[in-house]
Formats: sequence, C-alpha cells, structure tokens
Amino acid sequence: MPAIGLISDTHSYLDPQVFEYFKEVDEIWHIGDVGDAQLLDKLRAFKPLRGVYGNIDDREIRQELPLDYRFVMEDMDIWMTHIGGYPGKYTSRVRDILQIKAPDLFICGHSHILKVMRDKKYNMLCMNPGAAGKHGFHKLRTLLRFHIKNKTLSNLEVIELGTR
Repeated sequence: MPAIGLISDTHSYLDPQVFEYFKEVDEIWHIGDVGDAQLLDKLRAFKPLRGVYGNIDDREIRQELPLDYRFVMEDMDIWMTHIGGYPGKYTSRVRDILQIKAPDLFICGHSHILKVMRDKKYNMLCMNPGAAGKHGFHKLRTLLRFHIKNKTLSNLEVIELGTR
C-alpha cells in the first residue's frame, strides 16, 4: 500500500516541515509551479519523485518534468497536470481528454486552493493539494498525504504548514 505525499505550487520555497510530514511516504508527487530546479533535487534526494511542470516553471524544469503525467498504481489510473480545474470547471484541454478516457484519480494544482471532490460525471476523484509555497494569494500553506491500495485511496490527510 504505497503512501503518497502530494505537494504543489512551491514557487521556489520548500518548507523544512515537508521532510517531517513526508518521512513515511513512499513517493512524493509535485503538481507544478516548482519554481527552482534545486527544489526538485532536494525532494529527489529524500524520496522518489513524480511531477509535472507548471506555468511559472522555466525551461530547465520543463525539460525534467512533463506537462501531463499519466500512470497506473495499484490498478488506479492516475493523471497529473498543473492547470486542470475541477468538476464543472475544467479547462478545455482537460475536458477534451476526460471525454476520451477519464482517470480514476485526477490531480492538478495552480489554483492554490485545496480541494478534494468526486466528479460524478466522469466517475473520478479530483484532488488539488493547495499551495505549499509563500508566493500567491492563499493564506494557509497545505499538503496532502494518502495511501493507494487495490484501486482505492485511503487515509487521506490534510496537512497545514502554517500561514503564507
């Protein structure tokens, strides 16, 4: 049962608390707007890392991370992208892909708003971990942590890192 640490919108700031909160996870997934490639190096040195680039990420990060990352873990079809939206308010690019084949779990960032909600139309769970960095309009910095087993997400935790 893999444990996942979900982080987004660091904007070049990696809170030291991340290492404590993610010490028991098997993988870290970064959902874009990394800001500084050295931040990726620090996360990779700590745990296996999957990720996508965001709209503020430079050429170096875009060469390391894809726009979209789709994979299967524990029989769960997972799709990560930075700018995606949420049920009823997806971007046109995401909506077009969902109409072809929706994943079981859709993860995006960008909004700096933590959301976990089910999309009944596409029968998928949508997650946005909010923002972990200090840049943006959000007031509280957040992460998510959860487990995946047999196509099921469990033990979902919202982690608050403090104010921006």
